[in-house]
Amino acid sequence: MISKPCSTDFRLDGKVAVVTGGASGIGLAVAELFSQKGAAVCVCDIRGEEARRVAERIENAKGYQVDISKSGSVDALAQEIQKDWGKVDVLVNSAGVGDIEWARDMSEQTWRKVIDINLTGTFFMSSRFGKMMIDRKEGGKIISLASQAGIVAIDKHIAYSASKAGIISMMKSLALEWGKYGIQANAISPTATETPIIVGYWDVGERHQKAIENTPCGRFCKPVEIACAALFLASEASNMINGENLVVDGGYTIH
Repeated sequence: MISKPCSTDFRLDGKVAVVTGGASGIGLAVAELFSQKGAAVCVCDIRGEEARRVAERIENAKGYQVDISKSGSVDALAQEIQKDWGKVDVLVNSAGVGDIEWARDMSEQTWRKVIDINLTGTFFMSSRFGKMMIDRKEGGKIISLASQAGIVAIDKHIAYSASKAGIISMMKSLALEWGKYGIQANAISPTATETPIIVGYWDVGERHQKAIENTPCGRFCKPVEIACAALFLASEASNMINGENLVVDGGYTIH
């Protein structure tokens, strides 16, 4: 059994963090904040060139290309990161897609794309890098981006909601199995966040107005606010938090 004491400094000095979807949106905000707090950051994205460009402007970072929906790509990434850094302390699963359709119109192609990337990709990354943490015998943190859509029903989100609810459940299972290795696995469930993924659906018209009206805080989330939640879960301040879903939704799901 590996157990570490709590620390209150919220620093990540000496840690190596892997962040998927790191080239934009929440993943980018996480990569930037983790670097500011002392971590070495592996900026991972299916857009490899963009990941490398992002990493060039972040201190102590390197960019990597990965298709998280392909186990072979994830294995190759893990081998490359192991060679470059020698370890991984924190994994943030931020990569995902938001393709949406009404359930009656949902195509097999869309369903499989969303599940393969959001859910299966999170499993491939968590499994591969979790094994690295177990073998190293010094614990670690796995943080996966879920969504308020994994908690409450939202129209046109059937595949997305299924994938995000699955992530919440997956983190609970990993927490149960891997807690004895000093690994904490948790989810973060944001409300609509000001990233490219919401453009054209959440940020315009009547749907936007209703979403704001149903959010007690009266606005959408900013990427850095999710990054701050991830920092808490990545730090030694959260060593007794395991298998939880940290909801950052301004109160949207309390209704």
